[in-house]
Amino acid sequence: MVYITRRETFAAAHRLFIPELSDEENLKIFGKCSHPNWHGHNYTLEVVIAGEINPETGFVLDIKKLKEIIHKFVIDKVDHKNLNLDTDFMKGLIPTSENICIAIWNQLKDKIPSGKLYSVKLYETENNYFEYRGE
Repeated sequence: MVYITRRETFAAAHRLFIPELSDEENLKIFGKCSHPNWHGHNYTLEVVIAGEINPETGFVLDIKKLKEIIHKFVIDKVDHKNLNLDTDFMKGLIPTSENICIAIWNQLKDKIPSGKLYSVKLYETENNYFEYRGE
């Protein structure tokens, strides 16, 4: 088994809040991430594909093809967007990094033409990252 990773970056705004709660209650739960005027991150996304090497091409998956897939189904939908308002696959979700990871996984899981999606890792800051493996 060989694992290939494509790294991408995007900038996005979001607000962590539960609409049914007051601003004060949301502040207690989510801290400054619940600021009513949003806040943002410069995210780093790593998508890992696992698979056997195709003996004809020497690839698990052409990394250029993986880049195209990630851009079409994720980056083009999130970069310089508001995750609460602008991103279709985040509708109805609190845009925590955990939920973003799972949502990105769901965007990509059926789009990989060879190998299989192994993990989605999302860096919110240089110190905080989140990983989902479809479990």
